[in-house]
Amino acid sequence: MPRVNLHTMRCEALFASSIRRSDHPSPENVREAIEHSLRVLGARGCAAWVAQAYGDFPEAAVTRMHWVQNLVAEAFVENDHYWEPPTR
Repeated sequence: MPRVNLHTMRCEALFASSIRRSDHPSPENVREAIEHSLRVLGARGCAAWVAQAYGDFPEAAVTRMHWVQNLVAEAFVENDHYWEPPTR
């Protein structure tokens, strides 16, 4: 099974969330928004949301993703960004 990049998954989930720059989200708000997006859309749904945004509004998507990446890095201060699914 492939390794899952948690940082990427978190960024896609936050990107797909309803959180806005004007909300001035705290790290706790960021973690809650990510959890909510993953619960509602799933990892693939979040990735699809990102892909659609890049197709429809590429300039805005780049700006949002840059902002999202910074928020995720601040909310999850850790070195281990990968998770390997358990083997059966």
